[in-house]
Amino acid sequence: MMGAMRVTGTEAPCWSEPADAVAERAGSGRDGLTTAEAAARLAATRRRGSGDSALLAAVRLFLRQILSPLVLILLFGAGVSAVLGDWMDTGIILTIVLGSALLSFTQEFRASAAVAELRQRLSLKATVLRDGQPVRIDATEVVAGDVVLLSAGNLVPADGILLEAKDLLVAEAALTGESFPVEKQPGVLPAATELGARSNCLFQGTSVRSGTGRLLVVATGDATELGRIGFRLRTAPPETDFARGLRRFGIMLTQVMLVIVVLVLTMNLLRDRPLAETLLFAVALAVGLSPELLPAIVSVTLSAGARALARTGVIVRRLEAIENLGSMDILCTDKTGTLTQGIARLDRTLDPDGAPSDEVLRLAFLNAAFETGIENPLDAAITEAGRARGLDTAGWRKIDEIPYDFVRRRLTVVVAGGGPGNLPPGNLPPDSHLPDSHLPDSHLPDSHLIVTKGAVEPVLDCCTVLGLEAPRPLDKDARAAILERFQRLGGDGYRVLALAARRVPARAAYGHGDEAEMAFLGFLLLRDPPKPDAAATLDDLHRLGVRTKIITGDNRHVAASLAREVGLDPAALLTGADLDRLSDDALWHRAPRTDLFAEVDPQQKERIIRALRRAGHVVGYMGDGVNDAPALHAADIGISVEGAVDVARESADIVLLRPDLGVLRQGIEDGRRTFANTQKYIAITVSANFGNMLSMAVASLVLPFLPMLAKQILLNNFLSDFPSVAISTDRVDPESIRRPPRWSIREIRRFMLVFGIVSSLFDVLTFALLLLVFDASEPLFQTSWFFVSLLTELMVVLVLRTRRPAFGSRPGLLLLASTLAVAGLAVAIPYAGWLAGPLGFVPLPPALLATLLGVVALYVAATELAKRRFYRAAP
Repeated sequence: MMGAMRVTGTEAPCWSEPADAVAERAGSGRDGLTTAEAAARLAATRRRGSGDSALLAAVRLFLRQILSPLVLILLFGAGVSAVLGDWMDTGIILTIVLGSALLSFTQEFRASAAVAELRQRLSLKATVLRDGQPVRIDATEVVAGDVVLLSAGNLVPADGILLEAKDLLVAEAALTGESFPVEKQPGVLPAATELGARSNCLFQGTSVRSGTGRLLVVATGDATELGRIGFRLRTAPPETDFARGLRRFGIMLTQVMLVIVVLVLTMNLLRDRPLAETLLFAVALAVGLSPELLPAIVSVTLSAGARALARTGVIVRRLEAIENLGSMDILCTDKTGTLTQGIARLDRTLDPDGAPSDEVLRLAFLNAAFETGIENPLDAAITEAGRARGLDTAGWRKIDEIPYDFVRRRLTVVVAGGGPGNLPPGNLPPDSHLPDSHLPDSHLPDSHLIVTKGAVEPVLDCCTVLGLEAPRPLDKDARAAILERFQRLGGDGYRVLALAARRVPARAAYGHGDEAEMAFLGFLLLRDPPKPDAAATLDDLHRLGVRTKIITGDNRHVAASLAREVGLDPAALLTGADLDRLSDDALWHRAPRTDLFAEVDPQQKERIIRALRRAGHVVGYMGDGVNDAPALHAADIGISVEGAVDVARESADIVLLRPDLGVLRQGIEDGRRTFANTQKYIAITVSANFGNMLSMAVASLVLPFLPMLAKQILLNNFLSDFPSVAISTDRVDPESIRRPPRWSIREIRRFMLVFGIVSSLFDVLTFALLLLVFDASEPLFQTSWFFVSLLTELMVVLVLRTRRPAFGSRPGLLLLASTLAVAGLAVAIPYAGWLAGPLGFVPLPPALLATLLGVVALYVAATELAKRRFYRAAP
């Protein structure tokens, strides 16, 4: 949030005072702020905040370019030249350093701005009371004094004190480290109460697991507990496979660079060459070997990938996730909305014996219409079906609600009243022998009707009789018959819910203990058919090397029916009960061979993901509910949808603008293109630089002069970087995206050695021609080798960018154009006297120019042949 605001100052802490007193001091009330007052407070908060944060971010980004170790080494070299009075070299080095820093800064700044714009589309929202009415606003616009309405799945946008709460459980692990949700309720606590024990307060960054609440905001931004102790909570995210590969690559490169630089520095000093000249040459060698634009290239490539993904409906919240998306080889997903159409429809309502029942529809309609917890398509389907049958809530009033949670797996609503056409059926004559606890509401005006809906077995667990009109005991045989009918209906592809009811004497509030001694009334059968293209999409993913697994809380029979329809193996099944019996080691072996996990809870979902990762897979998890947050955190790549609950969307790395695996398939392909282009830059640049630096190191030991001046090496490196930026836009061959890519430092090292040595062999040929045939002087030798070195480094990009023959794979237009433009500049520089003189270049004679172009052509042909042998021998 921009800025910060806090209504508690020197006064008693908010948790130690009545909520109304805190609200009065905040200039607010239980109905929140007016729109005008909220706008004034937001403007004041932003004035006090860091309005120049964007400028500071840009400055920090630029300083990061300047203060990198390689640039600092160059600045040291420039300082040595200045001390020795060589102002020309000093100016050239500083110009090249500034140019490289600006190039890198520009690319990274544009990349970060593009990603920030994409992320803004997924900004966190909050529901607050303004002028007494609920409105949906951006969470950054919440101010002290606002009243925030919270329900299951919401992230808490600010610190505050509770005005109201109903069965409110909040996950505070991000703040306190407590792994289990804690219950929250209004009240007054001692001023000395520790953070984790403030049961009447909610804190920014925590999430609502179940229940509802109203929060009076007392602190936002940096004034929140999360903001004030944020430095203690900022832990580095788990290292991605891509980041781990970059780190190992950096270590390998540093080792090679140190060996070459120390060797060259030592040998040149032993030959009594000037210290300053030798030091600058060694520094230039180190910089020449290092792909100093790598951070910028990675940022540019990833941001280009993010923009490409956005065009297909995939928003990237964390750039590194693009690489993991491409590397993913197992996708775990729930079924609703991804494999199914996501539009549930109520097909039938049945009594316990399987006969059609209007009574079940009427009571289920009341339960769904009055439910205020987690919005879900099942309740929407029930209310739609009820209204289509002429039902409404006229004459009924809601007394209380026991919200759904993922342990009980049921939802209870308590109602009173009734009206014509809305009474539960089964009104009995006065002489009925039905127990009072099961009488319809109209007979006992001072009583309430409890209606419970949920998963079949959890609802059965709180029932003791069957039916309202003629109740009979729910004995062992009756229970077995109900479960058998439930399994049969599930096997037919129905999502089956159970319904129960109970009459009780009226009272003010209800809790979990009231879900007991109920009458089991029957079943609700809902259908959510698979998407027509679901099986084809899973087949496409399989061809991309991605195996799909269903992880769902639904019963095994419904899940198995869907798995069969979309082409997965319903026999490769593990249930939540099976998981409880498996050790971690056993699950590690079983999970990769299982296509279907059913009847699992949120903790079991997380356990499955961790087992798959332990087995060596890169795992994606796709979920949109509050129960999916643990698994989204545990996966290599968390995937959610735009309409997901806050906690799921904020836990995800990738957000789909629509719940469609076809969109995700396109995202996987784009992720692999991004990975391929990033590795192109690394492999090609390092191999070319290694070859050039190896040649220079060898030549410096045998030549009576340096093969290239330090400023010429730096210019070579600077110019060759321009086409590298365009690699992010390069085309990728179809075969490069057919399998999940992996980092292989061994492969990069092998690539560097093979093609670096090929490059060095042609450098030796060039040296021989210059010395033995053309008897080149020092300036002519240095100019010639600068020319050959730069041209070969440019041309090799077009050869090594593909595994196919170079002319059989079309490069990206920007890459081709920038390569040809810099090649033209390489030819022109020696003939531009105003530029050539300060850099130490001289014009190349026509015969020598033609010979050098011939060497470049031979090098391209030899590299093409070496490439074919290299990939034939690759494992």
